[in-house]
Amino acid sequence: MKADSVKIGEGVYWVGALDWDARSFHGYSIPGTTYNCYLVFGEEKTALIDNVYAGMSPQLYARIQDAFKQEGKEDVKIDVFIQNHSEADHATCLAETLKKFPDAEVYASPNCNKFLKLQYFELKDQEINIVKTGDELDLGGKKFTFIQAPMLHWPDNMFTFLNEDGILFSNDAFGQHVCLSQRFAEENDSDFIKDAARKYYANLVTFGSPSARRKLQEVADLGLLEKIKMIAPCHGEIWKNPETILNYYTDWSHGVCKDKITVIYDTMHHSTEKMAYSVAEGIMSEGVEVKMYFMQEDGADDVVSDVLDSKAIAVGAPTMMNNPFPRIGNTMYWFNCLNFKQTTSIKKALVFSSKGWGGGAVKKLEESLEGAGFEIFDDVETTFTPTEEILEECYEAGKKLAKTIKE
Repeated sequence: MKADSVKIGEGVYWVGALDWDARSFHGYSIPGTTYNCYLVFGEEKTALIDNVYAGMSPQLYARIQDAFKQEGKEDVKIDVFIQNHSEADHATCLAETLKKFPDAEVYASPNCNKFLKLQYFELKDQEINIVKTGDELDLGGKKFTFIQAPMLHWPDNMFTFLNEDGILFSNDAFGQHVCLSQRFAEENDSDFIKDAARKYYANLVTFGSPSARRKLQEVADLGLLEKIKMIAPCHGEIWKNPETILNYYTDWSHGVCKDKITVIYDTMHHSTEKMAYSVAEGIMSEGVEVKMYFMQEDGADDVVSDVLDSKAIAVGAPTMMNNPFPRIGNTMYWFNCLNFKQTTSIKKALVFSSKGWGGGAVKKLEESLEGAGFEIFDDVETTFTPTEEILEECYEAGKKLAKTIKE
């Protein structure tokens, strides 16, 4: 096939793959994604940073050929492979690509070296140069500094910093799952890109928030913050103004939230739905933003995106056989995986439920939420259809929760 590379710096090219069809990744819904790879031309060597997912190598090879053509080079020769992460979406085609350039050297973190050889049979005998934070690699006029970045979002993740151009190749950190014709975040609607980055952080990085805080501080301590001119992640858009995404990550990892409450509910015969509506009205009466999610139709991956910058949540489910209605269960598991207290903020949770002849949902929802790092604020429960008195109680509970987060 024929495909073009995109020049992002002097002798630096985006040569990744566009996956227009992807609608689910890492367990959450997406509108397509990209597998970003970068080719860097030095005076003595040429390096490829990261690789692509299965089936995407024709795009990669076509863009590599185009980049060499743009550089006025007839012979396509890659001397160095830098693998910032071993997950399949970045490494599946590494062995295939190495066969084209068998004399190339491979550089990776200690854990990436181990994981590559465990995951991919073809790489078990591959010689890999292991690098740690502070190690450097000179291509001739282009020098890389390596920075280990464990738990952003795997234990093997690594950043690669191109000193002369101030480009941070950050792999999974600072990315978004989007597939657009533009390559730079600043060429798109800023709110759309922020929402995509927030959903990405909420679903993939929340659990690693302590690592994000440490890594941002380490980058500052190394004196790199003022040197970073561009951030080139492995998914989505490249940041020409890196301060934007660095500020987002600082806020999200430290639990900076808005006066916002996310209401999450499911219902069988509209009783819990009526309670959810009343809770929302009480919250809105205090001028606090409400995000509503109906779990018959909505996904937990979107829920957590709004929970990330909410000061509190309200969760409602009817009782079914002494348990919360099952469709709410996926959201509870998602919360447990992410554990929002890792962002340093403890979010309050209001629980509400309609039961039949027996209860059980409230207690189990509260246990699940406490286990996921939430602080139980209050609960409201009714038997069968809520009366006007119960709906007023829900309204007041929402109002009280809203007042509390404003304080």
